[in-house]
Amino acid sequence: MNSETFCSKYDQLVAELKKITLFGSCGSVLGWDEQANMPPKGGEHRANQLSLLAGLGHQMATAPELGDLIGELEALQSFDDPKTPEAVVISEARREYDRATKLPQTLVEEMSKVTSLGQQAWVEARKNKDFSAFQPWLEKIVTLKREEAKAIGYEDDGQPYDALLDAYEPGAKTAEVDAVFTAFRGPLVELLQEIQNSSVKPDLSILERSYPVEQQKKFAIEAATAIGFDFEAGRLDIAAHPFCSGFGPGDCRLTTRYDEHHFPGAFFGTLHEAGHGIYEQGLDPEWYGTAIGESASLGIHESQSRMWENLVGRSKPFWQFFYSRAQEFFPTALGDVSLEDFHQAINGVQPSFIRVEADEVTYNLHIMLRFELEQLLISGELDAADVPEVWDEKFTASFGITPPDVSQGCLQDVHWGHGLIGYFPTYSLGNMYASQIFNQAEKELGDLSEMFAKGEFLPLKKWLNENIHKHGRRYKSNRLVEVVTGETLSHEPLLAHLRNRFGPLYNL
Repeated sequence: MNSETFCSKYDQLVAELKKITLFGSCGSVLGWDEQANMPPKGGEHRANQLSLLAGLGHQMATAPELGDLIGELEALQSFDDPKTPEAVVISEARREYDRATKLPQTLVEEMSKVTSLGQQAWVEARKNKDFSAFQPWLEKIVTLKREEAKAIGYEDDGQPYDALLDAYEPGAKTAEVDAVFTAFRGPLVELLQEIQNSSVKPDLSILERSYPVEQQKKFAIEAATAIGFDFEAGRLDIAAHPFCSGFGPGDCRLTTRYDEHHFPGAFFGTLHEAGHGIYEQGLDPEWYGTAIGESASLGIHESQSRMWENLVGRSKPFWQFFYSRAQEFFPTALGDVSLEDFHQAINGVQPSFIRVEADEVTYNLHIMLRFELEQLLISGELDAADVPEVWDEKFTASFGITPPDVSQGCLQDVHWGHGLIGYFPTYSLGNMYASQIFNQAEKELGDLSEMFAKGEFLPLKKWLNENIHKHGRRYKSNRLVEVVTGETLSHEPLLAHLRNRFGPLYNL
């Protein structure tokens, strides 16, 4: 091996990968602006802009010269340790190159344009509670995603959904995720039934009092800052559906949505997106554009957001520190409410229509429903036109309530309009990873509850920086959790967390 030649070509690869990532971030800025600032009549022009950028980005990512460079590096060096940064950069570059070259540029450009317009159509359809306005776009998107799955390919004993799931959770298989969910569902439903049979009934009306929007924003920013999100390198805006966009070092955008008469939505939504943002801000900027500077998977990303939202944000110690501040921000709504009643309310468990507002117990049932429907859409067993009826039927069977309209049913989430089919399972995987990671952090850091009660959240944030964020994509998500915690993926820690939290709250 010629070390000098390898180093020279490796530097070329890193420079090219950074250029590709930098170019992609330009499209991400336009995507953020589309949802946060763009005037309604700019939709078609924005779709054309994004389609153009997607096509040019695909050309860069599939250039024969890039493939040759990766091949030369593979021939020059065989790594004894496949997890060294250089080995990971090269192997992940190969993985991404091979996946990208399977996709025709015309498909990439069409997908970008259709999903941009589809997202805009979703906003109006949801607002007007009109599925027929979104149906043609969903039909187009599902057709394109089937083409994508066919182009990517999947194992003989697998299914088309595997190819889409792999984009968000590399290496995961539909059957494996289904097995984990199936094992979890029974005990989860049993816990829900116990809670529903409890005589304890939280006063949820507390959360529906008047919470002025401007005060909600100030309070959410204060809490997000306390847990470690850097607003010198980020900002918070409004969008139809909350999300986080990490454009690169120094620029991470959060969005949320406000309802004056529903406190948890914006507050816990902001904590959730701040959790994503803390992960983005925790990636090593020196490795930007390479696998070491990117998140491990969407499941790990969701583990960070769900951890800060729920394991931290809905805990009693968190509010032992923050409740007096909440009363200062909302004296009319909370002045006569005890900490115990407030904490009971924000952890109230009852079947509800909106996933992002669901309690910790029922949340995963929402994800399992979407996971099932996505598989049916991609396999062709479910037509887009039948989604509202099938959604309501399956939702009623799982939750015992029927959505009053499509805005609270199949149109509540933006993901399908964005073409993000394969994404939903990562939320429940993230919940499972979060419990395992949180348990390990407490073993190493000591009593986290005691820290939270004193407003000390940065020790956990720094532990996550060191043990999760710095690895980038060195490991697949299930392997990363095993390396950090010594445990394989399991629903048991999450189930134990739910019982430990809700057992005392509901006198189970």
